[in-house]
Amino acid sequence: MTLAPATETTDSGHRGTDRHFLMCRPEFFTVSYSINPWMHPERATDTAKALRQWESLRQAYEGLGHTVSLIDPIEGLPDMVFAANGALVVDGRVYGARFAHPERAAEGPAYLRWFTERGYETLEASFTNEGEGDYLTLDEMILAGTGFRTDVAAHMEAQEFLGRPVVTLRLVDPRYYHLDTALFPLDGRNVAYYPEAFSEGSRKVLRRLFPDAVIATSADAEVLGLNAVSDGHNVVVNAEATGLILELKRRGFEVVPVDLGELRKAGGGPKCCTLEIRPSREIR
Repeated sequence: MTLAPATETTDSGHRGTDRHFLMCRPEFFTVSYSINPWMHPERATDTAKALRQWESLRQAYEGLGHTVSLIDPIEGLPDMVFAANGALVVDGRVYGARFAHPERAAEGPAYLRWFTERGYETLEASFTNEGEGDYLTLDEMILAGTGFRTDVAAHMEAQEFLGRPVVTLRLVDPRYYHLDTALFPLDGRNVAYYPEAFSEGSRKVLRRLFPDAVIATSADAEVLGLNAVSDGHNVVVNAEATGLILELKRRGFEVVPVDLGELRKAGGGPKCCTLEIRPSREIR
């Protein structure tokens, strides 16, 4: 059902894997309400432009050898394009989303239904959480955000269901309301992040866990440069995050810049549009 990852070693020494992503076309995208500091309903949005930018993102993934599946958009759910928020999929098991705001509440059941209809083992969440928006998966742990959208109790529920250690990180800046706006995994062992988005204690945890992390500047964070997707070698990132792009290249990553300026009006970037479907793996 899900695709087994094909691993390859690149000249840079980074290991890239073919990924399976779930995405949703922004056919009904607009900003008609405000549930984060990026959203201003009084500003015009261009749905056709959002579609073109989203299509470029999908083509970028497919050009890198990744598989993209699609979920049908639902009229009246303009943020459904942000597929990352719809669930968390680890080892072929799907932990469903329970959204914090009523405007997005119907998205959780819609995404869970997509997986259920395809035979995945699923869990309907008992606690508020917004999927991969606040859960980022590495080889041996899941980093989990809280502070704005996801309850700490959901971290424990996810850990029990998925059998992976979950590390709680507290977000403190409302501009970075999801973990995936302030941090992204470079590969299964290291991350890039913006320290000021986190509480003091969480910054200490990140320094301890990832002493060689890429540290982003405020300029890169403010264009949602950390809402990026890496396969371990190629990094799909907002083109405006110029400092971050230079550092990624210095570290040996191949950078794929994209323009998602229209979707950023709702606080979204490449990762927001991308829910990873991780296949089962044998636990030894």
